Amino acid sequence: MTTDTTAPTRLSTLDLLEAEAIHIIREVVAEFERPVLLFSGGKDSVVVLHLATKAFFPGRVPFPVLHVDTGHNFPEVIAFRDETVARLGLSLEVARVQDYLDDGRLHERVDGTRNPLQTQPLLDAIAAGRHDAVFGGARRDEDKARAKERIISLRDEFGQWDPRNQRPELWSLYNGRHTPGQHVRAFPISNWTELDIWRYIEREQIALPPLYFAHEREVYARDGMWRAVGESSPARAGEQILRRTVRYRTVGDMSCTGAVESDAADVASIVREIAATTITERGATRADDRLSEAAMEDRKKDGYF
Repeated sequence: MTTDTTAPTRLSTLDLLEAEAIHIIREVVAEFERPVLLFSGGKDSVVVLHLATKAFFPGRVPFPVLHVDTGHNFPEVIAFRDETVARLGLSLEVARVQDYLDDGRLHERVDGTRNPLQTQPLLDAIAAGRHDAVFGGARRDEDKARAKERIISLRDEFGQWDPRNQRPELWSLYNGRHTPGQHVRAFPISNWTELDIWRYIEREQIALPPLYFAHEREVYARDGMWRAVGESSPARAGEQILRRTVRYRTVGDMSCTGAVESDAADVASIVREIAATTITERGATRADDRLSEAAMEDRKKDGYF
């Protein structure tokens, strides 16, 4: 009689997070008729798309991707978005804030940022595409409001989120029931941290826009962060334009997203940098989250990501 002394394989944290995310993606596709993935070319949406490709390999991702284009996006990110869509053979839907400004449905903000203007184009695109489930790359560690939201989050007929109307999610059971006109937001990487994201990118060798890596560019200091010089983010009188080696921890509107000084030019260096930091990525680099203490929650109630 022989005894099998082989020790059971222990899954790493990344293995468990990946398995959970793939399970969520497959459950949503099985339960809903017209899902869509919000894809900006930022690292979190890139990771969600990578997980979706693994979930349905060797087939193609069975849903389109949607980008709300503010018109103030970094050119490098738009180029990466288009290259990724072409490489994977995806269907891309684009909702443009500029179209709403041109016909008067929206108006430019006094502060110049268009990030808060994305909500209406997003909701209209969801309605036009009859999407009943919308994948997003939000994580709970990003903001207090996002920490309140469930993995499957119900939105009402107006696309609004009620933080008091949250469904329990026990034993990886997700309730996607909704009435006509409602939809859900699905967050497969909700339980991931920024460090998890970067370690997974390192392990899977996932390509990203070059903005995430240290590079030299013209910047100026505002609100405790480095802003890139550009048509949508010009320096004001008295703001000195300098050349600095910087990188971006999060990618959004040029008019509200700041860079951090860094010499981390590869993924391994970024992993070490993130492991040592005590400042959240949005707290360090997103001016739109500083409008009020509850800025993110207010926008999410109105239908924001």
